[in-house]
Amino acid sequence: MHFKMIIVFADDDKTNAVMDAARKAGATGSTIISNARGEGLKKSKTFFGLSLETQRDVLLFLVEEHLSRHILEEIDKAGRFDDSSGTGIAFQIDVEDAIGVKHQIEELTTMVGNKL
Repeated sequence: MHFKMIIVFADDDKTNAVMDAARKAGATGSTIISNARGEGLKKSKTFFGLSLETQRDVLLFLVEEHLSRHILEEIDKAGRFDDSSGTGIAFQIDVEDAIGVKHQIEELTTMVGNKL
């Protein structure tokens, strides 16, 4: 079985919507890293040295490759990242190998078989 990693950088107020959309589309779970921050085209504003940027979460989804594009599209709909600048991004990368997912492979095999 081959996997893709979907990586999402989202405002913390969008995390639950993104998680729900990914699960409905076939993701079996996620790792969330809180309190991330970044900078886009424009430098972040400060007030007396304190950053005024919003908190971001990083969501990591290890998904079966046949489901990955659909999951990514559903994440896009939920996150509405293209509506305005700086709301978040999502992308997928190939995973060469993975361990620790043996318990999910049976469920994923059935899920992918039903979709194909």
